[in-house]
Amino acid sequence: MRALPADIETRALTGALADGWDFDVESVDYAAVGFGSYHWVVNDLKGTRAFVTVDDLDVKPWLGTTRESVFDGLRRAFDTAVALRDAGLGFVVAPIPTSRGETLRRLGQRHTIALFPFVIGQAGQFGHYDNDAPTAIVTMLTELHQATPAVSSVARRIDLDLPGRRQLEAGLQELNQPWSAGPFSEPARQILVRHASDLAELLGLADRLSVHVAKRKTNWVITHGEPHAGNVLRTGEGNVLVDWDTVALAPPERDLWMLMGDAAKEATVYTNATGHELDQATLNFFRLRWDLADIAAFTDVLRSPHRHNEDTAKAYDSLTSCVATRDRWAALPD
Repeated sequence: MRALPADIETRALTGALADGWDFDVESVDYAAVGFGSYHWVVNDLKGTRAFVTVDDLDVKPWLGTTRESVFDGLRRAFDTAVALRDAGLGFVVAPIPTSRGETLRRLGQRHTIALFPFVIGQAGQFGHYDNDAPTAIVTMLTELHQATPAVSSVARRIDLDLPGRRQLEAGLQELNQPWSAGPFSEPARQILVRHASDLAELLGLADRLSVHVAKRKTNWVITHGEPHAGNVLRTGEGNVLVDWDTVALAPPERDLWMLMGDAAKEATVYTNATGHELDQATLNFFRLRWDLADIAAFTDVLRSPHRHNEDTAKAYDSLTSCVATRDRWAALPD
């Protein structure tokens, strides 16, 4: 999120921090990092530094279909993160509760605000790992998955349906007429026109794989959902995991598909620690679900009113990249 959100005023931000967390802001700086949430680094009058996250309730389809349901899903996710941290998982970077014990608050009608500890560390890059990093992350995820009993009563259960599918299918049904909501709308439509038949096949494949996953007799565990290198911070005391809005009960493969690579080393580490044999079709499902969810999200952004900025340019480039990976998808079994 490179572009500063136009509809969030600094005064509203600092007021919410003072009211909810008794955090009297002395300085605030926008942090152009991540994707899907807005972030600021704040310092208070006592010299305490913290990290602020603002989420848009209109762009988190995996949590719900209305602002109220998304708010409830996000609250449960952050409550789960706090419960995991309180259960002794020191690598969980969980929200700082408000003075009333809340993990997040509304910021106007459309947004939420949460306060996190400021962590000094180095984030990785999505899709790229150094040396034994995947094995270290698998070890961390093993500890997370084994902590399921601590959060089974608060954590939400993942919906196997594709997040944003309704918006994606609406877009695919309107490919026969120009899109004019913003500068990238028509170029995005033209890309989707060229790949419409591929996407229809892949949606069907996702449905078949979803049936397979639902029928498997596997214990669901607490999963992070996006444990890629970009969400892992290397600190002086070890690795920590950030961005817990996706945490949910799910098959273990939801976390592990992006760490397997071509070698069996990571799978062996996980199986030896847990006794769970990873299922290839389930790994395929979550990999395909990720790609299709990205396409749905980028399509929704570019079909909606927007301006040309770093974020919308990134969304267009990412859409172009996602739909061009048909060769990888073609290797998935029916």
